[in-house]
Amino acid sequence: MNNVLIIGGGLAGAEAAWQLAKAGIPCVLAEMKPEKFSAAHESPNLAELVCSNSFKAERLPSAPGLLKAEMELLGSLCVLTAKECRVPAGGALAVDRDEFSRLITRRIEAEPLITVKRGEVTEIPTDGPVIVAAGPLVSDRLAGDIAGLCGGLLSFFDAAAPIVTAESVDMSSAFAASRYGRGGEDDYINCPLDKEQYEAFYRELVSAERAGVHEPDKKSVYEGCMPIEVMAKRGQDTIRFGPMKPVGLRDPETGKRPWAVLQLRKENAVGTLLNLVGFQTNLKFGEQRRVFSMIPALKNAEFVRYGVMHRNTFINSPKLLNSDFSFRAREELFFAGQITGVEGYMESASSGIVAGLNMARKIRGLEAFVPPGETMLGALCRYVSGSETADFQPMGANFGILPPLPITIRDKKQRYEMLAERSIAAYRRRD
Repeated sequence: MNNVLIIGGGLAGAEAAWQLAKAGIPCVLAEMKPEKFSAAHESPNLAELVCSNSFKAERLPSAPGLLKAEMELLGSLCVLTAKECRVPAGGALAVDRDEFSRLITRRIEAEPLITVKRGEVTEIPTDGPVIVAAGPLVSDRLAGDIAGLCGGLLSFFDAAAPIVTAESVDMSSAFAASRYGRGGEDDYINCPLDKEQYEAFYRELVSAERAGVHEPDKKSVYEGCMPIEVMAKRGQDTIRFGPMKPVGLRDPETGKRPWAVLQLRKENAVGTLLNLVGFQTNLKFGEQRRVFSMIPALKNAEFVRYGVMHRNTFINSPKLLNSDFSFRAREELFFAGQITGVEGYMESASSGIVAGLNMARKIRGLEAFVPPGETMLGALCRYVSGSETADFQPMGANFGILPPLPITIRDKKQRYEMLAERSIAAYRRRD
């Protein structure tokens, strides 16, 4: 039996390798780092998180929470590891990003059936079992080979938020609290602005100088990771009803709800680093320091990482892939991760689970497994393989892609609870 080659050691590649090893199938996990790094990667470890350190909501009656629960039922390595190195984040599952990657790397390298091979893969082998999980930041040479195989590539841009040191935040102008009281009292540091402060900040934000983006690409910004300055240009109150919304928070100093709030979330377990939540940006580094320091609590902020924008590449999956993530034109080739058009950390990881599980089933001559359509993962599989839109775009977990309930339920919370219960029940029927 030929070893399965997995190209790419991100979340999807790690999950695919883990599924194969669990099934007793040997594989080689090829990762180009540290021989070569993309513009956004810094660590030699596998499953590096390049944007946020949050895997979004954890509660079951939420789309991200439901997806993670489904992944656990399928033996997810990433969910297991995330829960072991979590940092406080209210109702979200956030992690110490360095510890998360270290643990994933250690577990993969300790698995006897997985061989980690360091070095760039520049082309897809023409035969043998292969899973392409090269990620949206695929190297240029491999991207060219994939483009030739797939008839071209699609792309969009997303961005990462800055990180500051906790000790540099002026706590006399901030307060600790979770929105709506979810999670621990100090899960978030809240940096309030009054109306005058917000309007001054807004004026400078929308006029600040951005780093270079090629003109034809300026419209290709993904909504889920839109730079704060781009979002702000949609209107003065757009970010005040978005990343800077003050609802669910009261300033203990005044007893009132602030006009706007920037939230800071722990970036590591010891809490020495803080992430500017929702502040993905493509401003020049000097402009980030100047504009974001206008927020009173950040007037003396020490930036240890500035926000950056990078290109994400994906294939036109509905024309190329089956719902088990196999390539229609070649039965022993699978794709996984954000390169398939799933959007988000856990969405990427979940596609790796499906690809790895189904590669193992194919090798053993078993029928493909695709999660039921009423599950979040099953709905994502069908979106990637069967979307009928002429302009295929990345999709993250959301209740809108699930088939409706047989009865109309107007209360959103109750509707989401029933959708989640239906999904979990579908997995249990499989067992």
